[in-house]
Amino acid sequence: MAQQQMGLNPGRTQHRVKQKHRAIVASVLGTAIEWYDYALYGAAASVVIGPLFFAAAGTSGEALAAFATFAVGFIARPFGGVIIGHLGDKFGRRPAMLMSIILMGIATVGIGLLPTADSWGIWAVGLLVFFRLVQGFGAGAELTGAMTLVAEYVEPRKRGWYTSLVLSTPPLGIALATISFFAVASLGDEALLGWAWRLPFLVSAVLFLLALYIRNKLEETPEYAQAMERAQDKGKSGKLPLATVFSGHWREVGLGFLAITGHNAMNYILAVFSISLMVGSGMERSQALLAVTAGSLVSVVLTPVGGWLADRWGAGRTLVVGNLSGLVLAFPIFWLLGSGRFELGLLAIAAGYALVIPCTSGAQGAFLTALFPVPVRFTGIATARELNGALVAGMSPLIAAALLEAGGGAITLPAGYLALCCLSSALAVLFGLRSTRRRYH
Repeated sequence: MAQQQMGLNPGRTQHRVKQKHRAIVASVLGTAIEWYDYALYGAAASVVIGPLFFAAAGTSGEALAAFATFAVGFIARPFGGVIIGHLGDKFGRRPAMLMSIILMGIATVGIGLLPTADSWGIWAVGLLVFFRLVQGFGAGAELTGAMTLVAEYVEPRKRGWYTSLVLSTPPLGIALATISFFAVASLGDEALLGWAWRLPFLVSAVLFLLALYIRNKLEETPEYAQAMERAQDKGKSGKLPLATVFSGHWREVGLGFLAITGHNAMNYILAVFSISLMVGSGMERSQALLAVTAGSLVSVVLTPVGGWLADRWGAGRTLVVGNLSGLVLAFPIFWLLGSGRFELGLLAIAAGYALVIPCTSGAQGAFLTALFPVPVRFTGIATARELNGALVAGMSPLIAAALLEAGGGAITLPAGYLALCCLSSALAVLFGLRSTRRRYH
């Protein structure tokens, strides 16, 4: 009785805590699936997609065509991020997150069930490209939606910690995909090309159904529901989030874009380009893959530390520290990767994922969610993140490779590119801190 008189409702509080935990689990699981899909198709593209769907193009042509279908997914991501993000701001986080996981699930399982070119010819190729477009479209909103969902369920002073749990998941998804593909590859080429390559795609259906079940039980985030009620009271509920972002929040989009430039350049150079650099320097491919897989798992453990620091120091300060660390480590990392020695390559990957990525990834959720008001948060973050994904994350391995070749194999130019990306992020966040210190310190 005393609690009711004081306005407290233990049942309601318990329900909200349950919803918060459900949102965290749903977000972590969805993000793991997103990056499992990304890494799984990348592994498949390098081994089985070419022979099964593009054999008519010849040995060199089939590899090029296979990786072109990999790139298709990245082309679709910005469109999916912006459109689903717009729907998430207009109609709610829950339906947007359901849409994202359903599209990814249909596409991934569809690829696993797809007949090869021997059976369906050009139709098989067309469907493969279609499923990659659908997969990329759905994935474009997944991590942004997960960050937004968690941020709006937890206390603002703990957003760094809780969103970092989501942002620590991508390396885990990548590792699971690598392990599962290596497992089926160990069955031999005949089994792998005949039927075994489908298993990792089809097994993911279990994860999709679990994620869909959890998300279907989610309620709308309290912060979003309150914002929509206020907008209706003021007669502003009819405004289009996408139009509002580009007309009134272009500065925040630019700052968000620059804030994660160093992170994406470092992450994709370590995860993708480093393999070719280590192999080209004399390391066995299996050793290079092991170095990347083992080294990247360091960030699964340490990224929540970055989130904890973001809550204590401020998300912006933590981002600056991470990017300045990347600036200092850019040249040593490239030197170690180019040594051709496994232990030094592993040290380089681990250094990046232990000293840079935990800060730039762990603080990212708290920083980006504070940039935008609730009614346009999903759209704003998705626009900044996915544009950067297309222009920086997706292009950094190619840029690094081109600079390495332009420099005659010397690491100076690609290391300088990585250092410049980290410096641009640190400076952008520093200027942002000075002008809007009260909002996302």
